[in-house]
Amino acid sequence: MSNYGMPPAQGLYDGQHEHDACGVGFLANIKGAKSHGIISRGIKILCNLAHRGATGADPLDGDGAGILIQIPDHLYREVAGFDLPITGDYGTGIVFLPSDAKLRQACIQAFDAAVADYDLNLIGWRDVPTDNTTLGGQAKQTEPVVRQIFVGRGTVAPKKFEAMLYLARKRAENLVRAQNHAREHIFYVCSLSSRTIVYKGMFLPETLHAYFKDLGDERAVSAIALVHSRYSTNTFPTWDLAHPFRLVAHNGEINTLRGNINRMRAREALFKHKDLGDAVSDLSPVIIEGGSDTACFDNALEMLVRTGRSLPHALAMMIPEAWASKANLPRKLKGFFEYHATMMEPWDGPANMVACDGTQVVAALDRNGLRPARYLVTADGEVLYSSEMGVLDYPPEKIIRKGRLAPGKMLVIDTVKGVFLDDKEIKDGLAAAHDYADWIDDFKITLDQLPAPAQPPQPKHEQLRQQQQAFGYTVEDLKVILAPMATDGQEAVGSMGDDTPVAVLSNKAKPLYN
Repeated sequence: MSNYGMPPAQGLYDGQHEHDACGVGFLANIKGAKSHGIISRGIKILCNLAHRGATGADPLDGDGAGILIQIPDHLYREVAGFDLPITGDYGTGIVFLPSDAKLRQACIQAFDAAVADYDLNLIGWRDVPTDNTTLGGQAKQTEPVVRQIFVGRGTVAPKKFEAMLYLARKRAENLVRAQNHAREHIFYVCSLSSRTIVYKGMFLPETLHAYFKDLGDERAVSAIALVHSRYSTNTFPTWDLAHPFRLVAHNGEINTLRGNINRMRAREALFKHKDLGDAVSDLSPVIIEGGSDTACFDNALEMLVRTGRSLPHALAMMIPEAWASKANLPRKLKGFFEYHATMMEPWDGPANMVACDGTQVVAALDRNGLRPARYLVTADGEVLYSSEMGVLDYPPEKIIRKGRLAPGKMLVIDTVKGVFLDDKEIKDGLAAAHDYADWIDDFKITLDQLPAPAQPPQPKHEQLRQQQQAFGYTVEDLKVILAPMATDGQEAVGSMGDDTPVAVLSNKAKPLYN
């Protein structure tokens, strides 16, 4: 919950400019067949993406690595130390806690209280078996206490269970933040779900499974393994900023991040939900300050998914294709994008984004397509997707399909329905869900549709020169800059250099905004 391990803004450094650039991949069985082999080969993918990660001055200090898998129910039943409800009726997650015993207990109590507030049943906490002998000096210095929480469904309806787990986690985070329990230590919930679990930290790719003993246990099985090797771009690696996050792993950068965060914060005052009622207050803040660009994206995506949208729907809202300039785009699909553009601006940047909700794995490439994304499908129903090919070896005769994800496109593996969906199938389904195009035609109002004012406003000409002088306008500003804007409707373009000194070095009076 704190920015532990990261310095305050100083000099040319500001934490709000944190970015990641990394290797990402997943292995999934289309039919949902679980095995330990999926996990072990997912870790092999991770190790083969080690060149896309980074190390510190200490070669044992990695920028971060992690894996997202389906909950290994059989393993947890045997090692938890208490009875668990039937599969799907309990949620679990890895939690990073402060090393200070008093602060750790305060965080646990806040979490327990938040769980009870949402009529969920706290089953218990488990000490996660770890081995830190492979950690580097910085990772070991900031190593949290790693525990695992188990939460029963209680009286919550099955369809609302994931949403209530999300809200309970958000309330726990807000309580810890408000009461300053973590201080300079870490309190971070890697995930809390009835479907998936995330193991991650400040590791080298090859030391992830050495640290977490669960991952090497043959009783741990999954049909999905989503992995990530992190390379921090101008950032400070910390345990919580390793990928995967609760839903996503990402290769690239979100360049519109500040605007995305500000707009999401502005929307929070308008939040309403027919099922959540007053509980929507626990959603705020949706985006936790101090996170990387991917962490912020994950915060926003999780809010959209947990409050009712499907994973492909939410990703299509946040990373739309370049729909406005495509004249041949079907009317229904263009209506889908235009409708959602009124409520969510694009999270733009070079992005190869992979997300998983426990049943579906979705991959999306940004509209510029500036990050590599390749996949193959095998005859025995496995899908391998990665930043590059060669991360796993398959005999050529086993490969029935291979390709690359194109700019603005998506793919989905649905392990419940047992299908691989390409971009057209996904978006045709999204566009057909509602009459988006008709809604746009009937209800959207553009500026040129508004009536003109009865009398255009006129400036007070006798005061104009006085106001221009007061606000620092020069003859050059009026002739070279403002005149072209007034006559042509665009900024003037010039090729000469500008030798005007910056305001702080100028002897002339300058407007404050300079």
